[in-house]
Amino acid sequence: MIQEEYPITVPGQKTGPAILTVFRIDNISVAPDKKRPMAVICGGGGYSRISDREKEPILLQFLSWGVSACLLEYSVAPNEFPVALQELASAVALLRSHEKEWQIDKDKIVTCGFSAGGHLAASLGVFWNQDFVFRPLGLSPEEIKPNGQILCYPVITSGIKAHRESFEMLLGQKLKEEGMLELVSLENQVSGQTPRTFLWHTVPDPTVPVENSLLFAQALAKEGVRFEMHIFPEGGHGLSLATEETAGMRDLMLEPYCSSWISMAKAWMELNFGCCSMRQ
Repeated sequence: MIQEEYPITVPGQKTGPAILTVFRIDNISVAPDKKRPMAVICGGGGYSRISDREKEPILLQFLSWGVSACLLEYSVAPNEFPVALQELASAVALLRSHEKEWQIDKDKIVTCGFSAGGHLAASLGVFWNQDFVFRPLGLSPEEIKPNGQILCYPVITSGIKAHRESFEMLLGQKLKEEGMLELVSLENQVSGQTPRTFLWHTVPDPTVPVENSLLFAQALAKEGVRFEMHIFPEGGHGLSLATEETAGMRDLMLEPYCSSWISMAKAWMELNFGCCSMRQ
């Protein structure tokens, strides 16, 4: 296992660079010529912090599948949109630029986001080909495009079913600007160029209503984007793996029925990217 940290600097940062921590599987003894998919993990936290429960435990799952993975410590408030989005875009471009030496399959870069981190991942999914994202970074749309996205109880809509605090933290003073709140309501930004998507949510989620995922799925279906969605009848918000590993002392975060989402995500990765086997 090779672990390295890389600072990510973009225009408008108020609190220093984001940090991308890359974990690469050492191929020397098992498959020296194998190129692996790469997952970029974005934990949640309402754009005010990043939850530890949605970092290493998730990363270890990807590594166990034979997928290299990284954690993005993206900028939160007082940074404002699109700083975090451009950091994620830059992270994807950095990974793609090192495809040979890091043995990454550049066509199998997948974002994985939770709650507000799901909004961040989905934002790159819908905005990767927009000038305001790639042009200030000196990059091309092809360099920052994710090939797939796993969205876990994501914040999506700024409408009636919004998690208001996330948008307040994301936009800051820009919340007052005309059209900004509508811009970051992602169900309205889906196009046929949005990458294939895996979604999961719980019906009783008291923080980010299940309608967030339903609205996004409806938009994906309308645009003909390939997606898979799982809606669980039990469980609250921020479950992470929904196991004892990530629940800790919080019984509300232990929901064995919901814990099946990770095996479903693995099957989705295998179906769409052939990642969980030793196939070349």
